[in-house]
Amino acid sequence: MSDCSRIALTAGEPAGIGPELCLQIAHHQYPCELVVIADPVLLQQRADSLGMSLIFEQVDFTQAATIPPEGVIRYLPVDLVVESQPGILDCRNAEYVLNTLQLALDGCLAGQFSAMVTAPVHKGIINDADIAFTGHTEFLAEGASIEKVVMMLATPSLRVALATTHLPLKEVSSAITQASLTQVIDILIQSMKSQFGLSKPRIGVCGLNPHAGEDGHLGREEIDVINPIIEQFKRQGEMISGPWPADTLFVENKLQNFDVILAMYHDQGLPVLKHQGFGKAVNITLGLPFIRTSVDHGTALDLVGTGQAQTGSLHAAVEMAIEMATKQK
Repeated sequence: MSDCSRIALTAGEPAGIGPELCLQIAHHQYPCELVVIADPVLLQQRADSLGMSLIFEQVDFTQAATIPPEGVIRYLPVDLVVESQPGILDCRNAEYVLNTLQLALDGCLAGQFSAMVTAPVHKGIINDADIAFTGHTEFLAEGASIEKVVMMLATPSLRVALATTHLPLKEVSSAITQASLTQVIDILIQSMKSQFGLSKPRIGVCGLNPHAGEDGHLGREEIDVINPIIEQFKRQGEMISGPWPADTLFVENKLQNFDVILAMYHDQGLPVLKHQGFGKAVNITLGLPFIRTSVDHGTALDLVGTGQAQTGSLHAAVEMAIEMATKQK
């Protein structure tokens, strides 16, 4: 089969579980050509340590994408700076991690890849290398020259997007402006339509404060910022409502009325989603000129080499990328 998508899969932090997760899913055949972007020596070492018998083939961009046989890893090579020890972080390999992301980014922008899927990186060790790095989301947005993107996590039954991402809690309120919220909701609506096939996405918007501000007694952000923007989109015919108190919106009888929930900050929405579906959740960056999905977990240094790392979230991220590539308009 030659008429299929070619999807980049970055292996993430070399000392973490990312490389071995990439190896483990080689035993599952997808209707696409997965290309692992990593040091092939690292991949072979991890395969040997886990007793995995795999065949490694370097990707050939002069040929059409093909579905590799089971047990075959297609890869795009990137050399480690220094040899990686399982479970032991080394800031000298921060450059390697960013190089893998840059190759995936460049390949997506050039049309070599239909999407990119990312295994977990370790933000702390990258910053320890004196490289300012707040996360995949911000790195990819800057690299694609995109002013605004939206972070969304999804399980099979729940989608939660974020108005703000990796900010200290004390900075959240000032970061939510009418202009920024308009951008976020517009990206959310357009992505739901173009990448998820929803002609009229139903959006539930959380308030920022407890009880959604309780008519201004617990804060005015709902009155001054959030509600005016919701009303603006309603006038445009969009199916959006709120601001809802988060503690009552995230209950089953309310959630069934929405295709996606917009939370105001990271720990307002994501603990609920991860409690409901950790290990099956997918991190999606909306607003990029390409599809990007990722796992919902970290590098799990304590699990490296034990064979206990679970592939569920990476498997879900790959399947989500394929589904979005199929539906993209």
